Amino acid sequence: MKTINDFEQGWEYMQVGITKLKRFVEGLPGPALDPELYMDLYTTVYCRSRGKPPHDYSEKLYDKYHETIEEYINSTVLPALREKHDDEYMLLRELVKRWSSHKVLVRDLSYIFRYLDRYFITRRSLPSLKEVGLSCFRDLVYNQVQLKVKEAVIALVAKEREGEEIDRVLKKNIKEFYVEMERYEQDLESFLLEDTASYYSRKASSWIQEDSFLEYIRKSEECLKKEKERVSHYLHPSGEPKLVKEVEHELLEVYASKLLEKKHSEFCEIARGLEPIANILKQHVIDAEGEEDTAANQEQVLIRKVVEIHDKYMVYVTDCFQNHTLFHWALNEAFEVFRSKTGAGSSSSAELLVKFCDRIILKKWGSEELSDEAIEKVVKVLAYISGDKDIFAEFYRKKLAHRLLLDHGANEDQERSIVTNLKQIFGGNFTFKMEGMVTDLTLSREHKNSFNEYLANNPVEKPRIDFTITLLTTGFWPSYKTFDINLPSEMVKCVEVFKGFYETKTTCRKLTWIYSLGTCHINGKFDQKPIELIVSTHQAALLLLFNTRDKLSYTDIQTQLNVSHEDLVWLFHSLSRAKYKILIKVPSTNTVSKTDVFEFNSKFTVKMRRIKIPPPHVDERKRVVEDVHKDRCYAIDAAIVRIMKGRKVLGHQQLVSECIEQLSRMFKPDIKAIKKRIENLITRDYLERDKENANMFRYLA
Repeated sequence: MKTINDFEQGWEYMQVGITKLKRFVEGLPGPALDPELYMDLYTTVYCRSRGKPPHDYSEKLYDKYHETIEEYINSTVLPALREKHDDEYMLLRELVKRWSSHKVLVRDLSYIFRYLDRYFITRRSLPSLKEVGLSCFRDLVYNQVQLKVKEAVIALVAKEREGEEIDRVLKKNIKEFYVEMERYEQDLESFLLEDTASYYSRKASSWIQEDSFLEYIRKSEECLKKEKERVSHYLHPSGEPKLVKEVEHELLEVYASKLLEKKHSEFCEIARGLEPIANILKQHVIDAEGEEDTAANQEQVLIRKVVEIHDKYMVYVTDCFQNHTLFHWALNEAFEVFRSKTGAGSSSSAELLVKFCDRIILKKWGSEELSDEAIEKVVKVLAYISGDKDIFAEFYRKKLAHRLLLDHGANEDQERSIVTNLKQIFGGNFTFKMEGMVTDLTLSREHKNSFNEYLANNPVEKPRIDFTITLLTTGFWPSYKTFDINLPSEMVKCVEVFKGFYETKTTCRKLTWIYSLGTCHINGKFDQKPIELIVSTHQAALLLLFNTRDKLSYTDIQTQLNVSHEDLVWLFHSLSRAKYKILIKVPSTNTVSKTDVFEFNSKFTVKMRRIKIPPPHVDERKRVVEDVHKDRCYAIDAAIVRIMKGRKVLGHQQLVSECIEQLSRMFKPDIKAIKKRIENLITRDYLERDKENANMFRYLA
């Protein structure tokens, strides 16, 4: 390896390697950077960033990194884009190509300069190397070409709407480009929605003059179908309902009165003929569900049968009745009846579906395999449980947390795929916390690698036990029962070491330890044979007290652990009254009192060499329902304030109706609950009653 004595010489050496890297990124002939040269360049940065002033060149290297990217953009990227400026297709293709090459350049340069990211940039709170690469492209390239690119994308969409073949992969890549530029919503989605409204406004104004009612409806349904097929190629899934709403508004809502006028007698006769058939279909589906309800005494079998029924009759609606809206309505009504039977206004149907999902995901449900088709079936049926989507989300989040944290059979890629399916149907707000949970697990592995590196590079006294930490973001995860406890010295050391590491990463965040989610493997030395016990952190803390004494009184244990009577009873029951009796309670009663004595059960034995001792069962269902009820109160409050802020003055009936309309996407609020929240907002001075009309409300700024 070459030895470079000062910054100028070092930078000259690095420029040779960076030039090779640029040529490689551009696809030009010449030798690529081999691993040895990469290491030489990294070492050059490393050596010039560890010296003491004035020999610490970290800031100069950071500036040079910035200048290198800017120079590449100005000398290579911008000229290439200017050449294609007048050709829509070529401009978009060149932009995608240049952005892809830019990311490769930033990735490899970041590897060379990564020592700066780890220490200098962190200490100075500067933008990371990756962020610098993004901001350079955004400032120098994106801001120059974005208007032209936006016009080109809109032109492509227009051509496709008129039947021309276009490169959908290119369009999708451009969408991803906007997302990565963090400009998707403001610079792409809003303009595409505006253009969509304008396009279909022109179409509708022409069709309403020329076409019959049936022809107009046929064209409208065809347009909606094609837009739904196209939308994923140029809009994020969250934008699909917005676009569909724009199309429906321009084609159907704007001309609703004129369309009703166009209804001629022939169609009325057809409609009257179809309605009885649709009602027959509805009743037939209800009867089929009833038969399955009676036959299936297991809730999972019931859900599975309902999914099968849905698929069966959807084929009839699609093939036999040509997707007529009347028959979709009939199927929808039939499944609403199913929802009512399984518990209208309660959590029953939503909870059943969550259990159904959980069993499929863990492959414990018959021969069902986890597949996109299986998940799609769940999502289809969930769409009919219109009043309980928030309850479904909360129960699902509980099961998801259990799979990710406690069940080693969980597959993060599959979990992310399922969440994506749900997001496409119900939007980003529905899955925001779930996405955060899955992402947390990915980030936690990165923290684990950094922590191992920290232990290797810092002369700290390492704990005598192996341990891993999972970092979770407050707000994403469900709340858990937890209580403070005096940990054994070995565990205290683990906590202190990780806390020291975490403080080197951030000073803005606070660690809160959830010991109730922890799992410990401890070796139990029993008379017949040693047995490995898998227990919770709290259980382990209690059991380790018996390392020095075979018997301990209730008072001794409570003093050493420093926990409340309620929490101690919870622990004692799991270790002395449940399936595995590791401790013996004297006297042997079901209740725990402060005069009890506990003894280590040395004669305990089982066939296995390893057993898992579960904590006492906690009924989470009641807590989930209570949490959802609180969230619904907040949602109703927010909806009322949002409506009144816009209207200023509104009658009671209209306020209730608009509130139900806003919230119905996630749940159907009870009218009594809305009235109660209105009264609550009046007492908190958000609203006031009109003095002359008690059914009229005024918004108080």
